[in-house]
Amino acid sequence: MKKRLFTPGPTPLPEEVIRAMMQPMVHHRWPACAHLLQQVQQGLQYVLQTHNEIMILTCSGTGAMEASVANLHRPGDRVLVAQCGKFGKRWALICQAYGLQVTPIDIPWGEALDPQLVAQRLEADPNIKAVYITLCETSTGVANDLRALCEIVRSHPALLVVDAVSGLCSEELFTDRWQVDVFVSATQKGLMCPPGISFVSLNEPAWERVSSSTLPKFYWDFQQMRKYSEENQTPYTPAITTLYGLKAALNLIHQEGLENVIRRHARLARMARAAVTALNLELFAQRPANALTAVRVPSKMDGIELLHILGDRLGTVVAGGQSQLKGKIFRLAHLGYVDELDVISAIAILEEGLRILGHKFTAGAGLQAAQHLGLEQREDDS
Repeated sequence: MKKRLFTPGPTPLPEEVIRAMMQPMVHHRWPACAHLLQQVQQGLQYVLQTHNEIMILTCSGTGAMEASVANLHRPGDRVLVAQCGKFGKRWALICQAYGLQVTPIDIPWGEALDPQLVAQRLEADPNIKAVYITLCETSTGVANDLRALCEIVRSHPALLVVDAVSGLCSEELFTDRWQVDVFVSATQKGLMCPPGISFVSLNEPAWERVSSSTLPKFYWDFQQMRKYSEENQTPYTPAITTLYGLKAALNLIHQEGLENVIRRHARLARMARAAVTALNLELFAQRPANALTAVRVPSKMDGIELLHILGDRLGTVVAGGQSQLKGKIFRLAHLGYVDELDVISAIAILEEGLRILGHKFTAGAGLQAAQHLGLEQREDDS
């Protein structure tokens, strides 16, 4: 049985990426690797819409999150953390691990962060050094209004640090234009690559903060990374094979055009939302992201059993809920190397899984809704 992957990371790999990673190994201090890192740096600057220097790390996205915290602060710094899901909570846990004083903004899971809450907290505490948020909260399928948040934080001395791990390439993201201080992302989602590489973009105010940071660090030392980056190198051995794949993926994104990539993700998201609604299912996120569609599991249905049926019997892997949402939602991703026919396939398989579990809906309703919307959007684009 062919396996189909519709999770919000890792995501499917294009053939061009797979072939690129089959190239012979090179030494990480050879000129060939330096040229590779230079090309990847330029490609990431295009995707992030920035002229900032980008630190390339060999780790998961969580490693880049921790590296950002370690490089931006002194012990006891006060930070504001928006917790609207598991990954917002992860920012808080990392900050607490480094001895920072965390002021949380707790948002019910499924809701987006209200930018005015950030404004109120910053006004109340001028000593806050940084605001930590997620662009796309993968655990709930919510997208936060980054542009509005940038406008608010810009008037305060605090840095804005954004987890864009699942939001990159699926949501609008203008690092320089919106004056975002720090962006964190990784390869295994919208960039259509395997896990293993993450990266951090820092502007000059953020680099000034790095120069005064006194938190302990060794592998995560951005100043050391910056020195090596001047020679298109990394301090320690990078994931060379994944870098080859990342270069190929960045080339594909450039060929399609970043604006078209984001438009495609928005189109697929609308198709998925129309389909699940037509199947008498309820969306979970109040401000849905383009990367994935989070869906409430009907009250009389076993959400874990639905995942097993889709994966084991129908060969299609979707993500379940995390933490308190386990068994209560499922998350259908349309992120990365995905097109309209992939979404149609996912909806057809979802209909079969729901039918097996006795859910009541009009057969083909989800497919019809997705196909109709896809056709309308193609006509609008033309």
